[in-house]
Amino acid sequence: MDTNPHISSSLLISEIFKGLNSKQSTDLIKKGRRKNLQPNSILFHQGDPATNCFLVNRGRLKLTKLNEQGKEVILRYIGVGETTATIAVLKDKNYPVTAESIEESDVTSWDKSIMSQMMRQYPDIAINLIGIILERLDDIQHRYLEVCTERVDQRIARSLLRLMQRAGSKTRNGIRIDIALSRQNIADYSGTTLYTVSRTLSAWEKKGWIKSRREQIVITNPHALVQFAETG
Repeated sequence: MDTNPHISSSLLISEIFKGLNSKQSTDLIKKGRRKNLQPNSILFHQGDPATNCFLVNRGRLKLTKLNEQGKEVILRYIGVGETTATIAVLKDKNYPVTAESIEESDVTSWDKSIMSQMMRQYPDIAINLIGIILERLDDIQHRYLEVCTERVDQRIARSLLRLMQRAGSKTRNGIRIDIALSRQNIADYSGTTLYTVSRTLSAWEKKGWIKSRREQIVITNPHALVQFAETG
């Protein structure tokens, strides 16, 4: 197995290796190919033929989709131990999203034929991939429900809380979201406009719920934000 510590870290937490023993995990990693990405590099484009699935060993990726009007919507940020394009190895499809690195990153990729071979050899891999796809589907359903039933400011609150849970670290001032986030990013992630996000964040900053600087958000009162997301 690759002795790179980033690989070891992702092995410990990635769902793709659930139920595999050391030998099986080693076999899977050896069949993959490593790729380094500089910040703002495109890993694959929406609509391209899906040929590989990927595991993030280091860094973070942004998954986006263009709607029919050409507007970019951020579907998800993924980090160490998470996978993307898993559907590619289960069905002949095009990539449904674009994956872009938002910082220096490192991924392992497997092409369809290799992963199909590994799934036949180790059926737990197929079960794990299906579980990952179902979890992503559940997340999309929850976000669709939010769009249909909640006010925009509640959706913005949920977006920040979701990012806090996935990429938050405790600081003296609160919980910092360790992703470079412009207000436009938050708007694209929440399905709203830059104006609405700017107005909402300014109001929350005055209330002491958050602190925002250029591309950085610190949630100073998580309890208040949770309560607002739940009750408005």
